[in-house]
Amino acid sequence: MPSKPATVTMDAVYTAPGYLFRRMQQIAVAIFMEECREHDLTPVQFAALVAIQTHPGIDATRLSAVIAFDRSTLGNVIERLETKGYVERKPSSGDKRIKLLYQTRSGAALLRDIMPSVDRAQSRMLQPLKPADRKTLMALLTQLVDLNNEASRVPLRAEDALEHLGKSN
Repeated sequence: MPSKPATVTMDAVYTAPGYLFRRMQQIAVAIFMEECREHDLTPVQFAALVAIQTHPGIDATRLSAVIAFDRSTLGNVIERLETKGYVERKPSSGDKRIKLLYQTRSGAALLRDIMPSVDRAQSRMLQPLKPADRKTLMALLTQLVDLNNEASRVPLRAEDALEHLGKSN
């Protein structure tokens, strides 16, 4: 006689860590997009632009590792940034097949202009919490992300990527 399937309630879904992380991600993106609307930049485009500014001449593969974003999807992000005039691609002197990424003056100006909006978005995400709880949440999230890095489809590999940055040009 087949056993009756377990009954799962929506409360079980609503209180699961994965569900809560997904919802907070949706909320975080919505807040970012609202605060940064006038700049027409997504959170991933923002991270990519900051990484390119920080590491001029980085290639897409290393950029993917630095911001922990899927390499195949990152191509679209770079393309959009290039179309908007915020980054430019130049061939590597060592291997013409590799394109190196550089921020344009427009990209630098955008980062300078967008930072107050980004800061407001980050503050809004944590605003409902008491200051001590914000600090605790950030410490715990940092710990969870660090300890679960290898479980990610795209683990953060910033150190590995940057170690080779100067050798690839």
